[in-house]
Amino acid sequence: MQGAEATEQGNCSRFKGGQLPHCCEKKPFIVDLLPGAPYNMQTTNCCKGGVLSSMIQDPTKYAAVVQMNIGAVDDSDFTMPENFTLGIPGYTCGKPVQVEPSRYSSDGGRRWTQALGTWNVTCIYSQFLASSSPKCCVSLSAFYNSSIVPCPKCSCSCQGLPEAKCVKFGETQLLLQQIKDPNQEPPSLVRCSQHMCPIRVHWHVKQSYKEYWRVKITVNNLNILKNYSQWNLVALHPNLKSLTQVFSFNYEPLNQYGYINDTGMFWGIQYYNDMLLQEGASGNVQTEMLLRKDPEMFTFREGWGFPRRILFNGDECVMPPPDQYPRLPNTGHGAKLSLSAIFFSLLLLIIVC
Repeated sequence: MQGAEATEQGNCSRFKGGQLPHCCEKKPFIVDLLPGAPYNMQTTNCCKGGVLSSMIQDPTKYAAVVQMNIGAVDDSDFTMPENFTLGIPGYTCGKPVQVEPSRYSSDGGRRWTQALGTWNVTCIYSQFLASSSPKCCVSLSAFYNSSIVPCPKCSCSCQGLPEAKCVKFGETQLLLQQIKDPNQEPPSLVRCSQHMCPIRVHWHVKQSYKEYWRVKITVNNLNILKNYSQWNLVALHPNLKSLTQVFSFNYEPLNQYGYINDTGMFWGIQYYNDMLLQEGASGNVQTEMLLRKDPEMFTFREGWGFPRRILFNGDECVMPPPDQYPRLPNTGHGAKLSLSAIFFSLLLLIIVC
């Protein structure tokens, strides 16, 4: 096997002489090799350490190749393995489907070789299978309203529940001292809050110009012991089709239906903010974006300037209810008071005269 390895070799005692097989298990658990693995264990485009990026974020790291050799078997008797799983919560894999054989180029593209058979296995992610509770929430604010709409209470969990684990201020150092094994995956602990989410996304309508308007997006990591590498954020808003500039994130529109351009993906700039650090002073990433006002639809009324949906790393975030969105000042009420004051002043002037 090249590009990966099985975690257990299994019982290979029935093989006599020669080199023993890499794995004799009927249901092998195969893991990706780390970058920098020995050359005799590598294959082309392998060894990503189990970390794959999306196709949009990094086309060179969205795939990992594994090559295995099956010996002492006749090609006519080959049966494609079934019951594939990724070993990651939330993913469900279908049955292998045979497709046209893959073709490979050699000799500078002058010769093509063909595989004996090719099968596709499709795995689908479900947020509800991955976790029974959400993993992120959204808070809102705007320049025309002094109030800040926080994440809904108990968006991801509630303090006091048996499964809810959070860390109060001042307890972090003691917690770090209890974790001694650096190879052990740290527990999932968040900073105590009313929403109890590890990720909070804040959408702030910052400023309005004559032909443009500006939005600031801040992503806060409230997880005490976990960093997020190669993170991504997906937003749904009708004015994204008129997005002019994004200042501190990468951006790519996601035209799901071709003619509708209201969804886009943001992700960090390499070596600058592509790593969302654990909770603390540096546990946030932020950007501002400039959008052109579309005369046919643009308005600040009824919360139109806020996103319809937000997703972080593929998980949909909990949004505040629409009736709590920051609203424009009620100018009609102010006008009514002004007219009353003018009428009272005129009446007082007549009485004095």
